[in-house]
Amino acid sequence: MKYIFFILIFVVYSANAQKLDGRVTDSKGQTLPGAVVYWQSNFNDAVISDLEGKFSINKKNNSKNLIVRMVGFNTDTILVKDELSLIVILKESENTLQQVVVEGNATIIDRLSAIHTEVITAKSLAKAACCNLSESFETNGSVSVSYTDAVTGSKQIQLLGLSGTYVQTNIENIPNLRGLATTFGLNYVPGTWIESIDVAKGVGSVINGYENMAGAINVELKKPDHSDRLYVNAYANQFGRAELNINSAKKISKKWSTAILSHGSFLNNKIDNNGDGFLDLPKYNQINLINRWKYNSDRFMGQFGVKFLKENRTGGQVDYKDLATTPNIYGFENHTRRVEFFSKTAILFPDAPYRGLGLIISAINHNSDSRFGNKPYVGIQNTLYSNLIYQDKIGNTNHTYKTGLSFMNDNYDEKYAALTLKRNEIVPGAFFEYTFNHLDRTLLILGLRDDYHNLFGNQFTPRLHFKQDIGQNDTYRFSVGRGFRVPNPLAEYFGNLVSSRNVVFLDKIQPEVSWNFSTSYYKTIGKLSISAELYHNIFTKQWVADMEHPGFIYFYGSENKPKTTSGLIEVNYGPVKNWELKMAYRYVNSKVNLGKPYQENVLVDRMFLSKERVLFNVAYALPYDKWKIDGTLHWNGKRRIPNADPLYDHTSYADMPVRYAPSFVNLNAQVTRNFVKWEYYLGGENLTGFKQSNPIIEPNKPFGNGFDAGMAWGPIVGATIYTGVRFKLI
Repeated sequence: MKYIFFILIFVVYSANAQKLDGRVTDSKGQTLPGAVVYWQSNFNDAVISDLEGKFSINKKNNSKNLIVRMVGFNTDTILVKDELSLIVILKESENTLQQVVVEGNATIIDRLSAIHTEVITAKSLAKAACCNLSESFETNGSVSVSYTDAVTGSKQIQLLGLSGTYVQTNIENIPNLRGLATTFGLNYVPGTWIESIDVAKGVGSVINGYENMAGAINVELKKPDHSDRLYVNAYANQFGRAELNINSAKKISKKWSTAILSHGSFLNNKIDNNGDGFLDLPKYNQINLINRWKYNSDRFMGQFGVKFLKENRTGGQVDYKDLATTPNIYGFENHTRRVEFFSKTAILFPDAPYRGLGLIISAINHNSDSRFGNKPYVGIQNTLYSNLIYQDKIGNTNHTYKTGLSFMNDNYDEKYAALTLKRNEIVPGAFFEYTFNHLDRTLLILGLRDDYHNLFGNQFTPRLHFKQDIGQNDTYRFSVGRGFRVPNPLAEYFGNLVSSRNVVFLDKIQPEVSWNFSTSYYKTIGKLSISAELYHNIFTKQWVADMEHPGFIYFYGSENKPKTTSGLIEVNYGPVKNWELKMAYRYVNSKVNLGKPYQENVLVDRMFLSKERVLFNVAYALPYDKWKIDGTLHWNGKRRIPNADPLYDHTSYADMPVRYAPSFVNLNAQVTRNFVKWEYYLGGENLTGFKQSNPIIEPNKPFGNGFDAGMAWGPIVGATIYTGVRFKLI
């Protein structure tokens, strides 16, 4: 991709606005992460102290009173004159309420949320190269990411035993990576754009919609008014993948700020390390840009921006060029163009900070043009989303509520070979969420929403969340709720189309409905934290992809209440003497009902899902993070895989052979050297070198009846060594 380094870069030179730097501690000198710092009457520009208690905030000409607030401590008001740095010591309140957050190795636990939420910080993201969102969960025990096939490079997340299609993925609380973006969407969010990632487990809030069925991932991007003036990241690995990210931000005036985030990447080498005649990694190029603006005043806040993405992928047999030049060689192509507009506005009430009125608007046009051998696929999605939210109190701030109206319009037009799928979903909705909060220790949230789907009728979604602090170091949570979504089979099983399988719909597309029950217990003992979590999903309606018949993929609905139960135990220790440790064990028991092609009903393990997973992460840093060393070990347990033997004669689900892929170990590591403005890193992924043998069935006969590249369950390439450099101008 010759034009990769000629991305349109908007490099801004702002006036060197003075900043106030500080550090927040308690009376014993212990750092306090998560403290809220803001200028009086200007809460919208609040900043949060980081894991070391440090903060940096722009000085205001119209305000000299700095407010520092944190749960469990007395709020302090400091008169700031000419100081450029200070240390704030907070005194514990008489109620000795606990802190908002607790330090952890790879995440911060939100102690105030009724939903068990892990916050992956920028510090955690720097533990790996983190080129995009799909590579941002290496140190997370709940989320795992894997390739969906051996050709396209598509990745999918799994959260607590269910695939990413059941996880609502938002960008700054706007539903985003859904529909046709399910296929490659994790590659559409560069890591250098990310400020933090919230992983909320269990059913979520009714405010953000009805599609959350197993959890929610919310990605916060870099903000124009709190970002570095210039940030550059360059990355390369031994396979020839190269990336360049340039972010710039400018404070235009007291109320206006803007930023441009840019990303370009490419891989143009032919990689076939296993010698099967197919590229192990697709060749690709991508350009990705955001221009965003922000307006802040005492009574109004507004953000809006435009995103543009263009990506081209080519895979398949090594000698494939294009359909016209090499028609008899199997090739895969994908050309995606995506344009988004978003706007977030809010009316503020300075005299009543508990009150607010906000409006979110998003519009997306997604075009995908692909080819699987001689089978074309064209998909177009146009989405319009809006969410109007009003919040206020009932009597006092122990009783608050949020209510509002939402609207979602999804227009899909898909064509695959001779198959055509079209639908236009129009879904207006209303919601109400009541919150009871007693000293941040007892929290009860009851949410109700009702949506009318023009194709599938009325959908009522109740949800309940409860949190109780026990003493100063223990937190118990419980939640239950209903989820609803309409599947997009071709996008969600995109990788399985790289095969000779015929796609057969036994039923018309119907919505999936589930009930989620979750509970967790979180305990801290000094620098040690322990989390025990249990999640249970019951599907009253579920869409099934049946690949037990070689040569076919059947789609149909199942109403036999398949279940998924998952448990997680996670232990974090540190930081202590520059060390941080993390261990996590996850167990999943997930079943699905198959057999409709033969009018059978057989309960089997869900395919391509590890029953067990173990994570161990260790990090060491010299003082001031001059040198940082991080290592993460993953043990992935066995998982059921379909029988793809082209000679297998499938006659009964009850008697079909059950196959399991073996367990395997991955090791990732990175070394980072920090300077004042520069940062250099060297790392490796899959350093154990494990590769799935023969990931493609009959690669020598790609146009034959037995060809199948959708049976990937492990790494396709061996060890990956990468290096990079980061530059930051504050």
